[in-house]
Amino acid sequence: MGKTAAAQYLTKCLVATMLLAGLRLAQAQTESVFFDFTTQDQGAQPYAGLIADKKGNLYGQTNQGGIYNGGTVFKVSQAGTEKVLHSFDPNGGDGGGPYGSLVMDSKGNLYGTTVGGGTRIPPVGTVFKLSPGGTETVLYSFGASSATDGYEPRGALILDAEGNLYGTTELGGANGGGTVFKLSPSGTETILYNFCAEPSCADGNSPLGSLIMDKRGNLYGTTYNGGAHDQGTVFKLGASGSYKVLHSFDSQSGDGAYPYYVDLIQDKSGNLYGTTSGGGTAGGGTVFKITTGGTEVVVYSFGSQSGDGSGPCGSLAMDASGNLYGTTNGGGAGKRGTVFEITPTHKESVLYSFQGDNDGEYPYAGPTIYGGNLYGTTEAGGGDFGGGIVFKLIP
Repeated sequence: MGKTAAAQYLTKCLVATMLLAGLRLAQAQTESVFFDFTTQDQGAQPYAGLIADKKGNLYGQTNQGGIYNGGTVFKVSQAGTEKVLHSFDPNGGDGGGPYGSLVMDSKGNLYGTTVGGGTRIPPVGTVFKLSPGGTETVLYSFGASSATDGYEPRGALILDAEGNLYGTTELGGANGGGTVFKLSPSGTETILYNFCAEPSCADGNSPLGSLIMDKRGNLYGTTYNGGAHDQGTVFKLGASGSYKVLHSFDSQSGDGAYPYYVDLIQDKSGNLYGTTSGGGTAGGGTVFKITTGGTEVVVYSFGSQSGDGSGPCGSLAMDASGNLYGTTNGGGAGKRGTVFEITPTHKESVLYSFQGDNDGEYPYAGPTIYGGNLYGTTEAGGGDFGGGIVFKLIP
């Protein structure tokens, strides 16, 4: 069921990429292939985004490849040199098939999730820790306690000040529609919320992205399905356990639909921003804003202008001036995805259109800002191997 559902999500996201065709836009930005995954041992298909340490080293995950073809955790230096930090072995009790980005603590330990592998039967995902020295530890295997446990976590994790990890699972839980969970430093899991699995469940179901926590300990996230129109939701889970749907997406009204691997971001005023892979006035997806008062605003509808991207599947990044940056999985001059910028006045510009082949194609994750430059991944493209790339975009 999980693999079928995931395949449907990927298909919908890819279908959105075929909806729009456009003319080539003038591109004043310089894109370069920062690293090309050229062999299976280096990893392949990096769906996840990147994080950077203080020295500018980039860390990410590939969904496949590695020694055991279960995916990898990798590091790319500012010199463009890649090092595989861990190769997942899903047949040996390890995790396998990571989708989400990593999170790093103050000591340099990395934490992440996998949708497969683990010590339980069937192997339905893990939370893992990777030390700076390269030692990997499975902190939790899903499906462990009972049939009410969640499984197949696809989003990234977040850390609180006490070292607790928070995340979501796409499936499982008491109702079968996925969960919000908390994992203590000792590895004890607590289910904070169980989503409904029925169509049009008011609370939403199938959370694919990660969470964000405010200063009061409230958690915010998205679901891919469910809500009043069965097109996904934005929700708030209070520190006391209260649950509230902040917005139910409805493409019939020009709103977005189906937020995919979205990690919400928050500005200084507390407004939330994210993307939807579908919907909008032109059907190519949206960038949305949820105000502190709970009102949703469609910041931009993709396909609104010639050469535009379509199908944004990942998260946004915001610079100090309030400009938003993201990627689309399709559209653009090459019909293989774009990197875009949206100003605080909601003006959108295509910074780069992927052409496929050597420069990469079909980015799923949003970009990371470091040193004024944008870094990201594409799921495919690159050299002869076609296993995806890490790109650098210089404004």
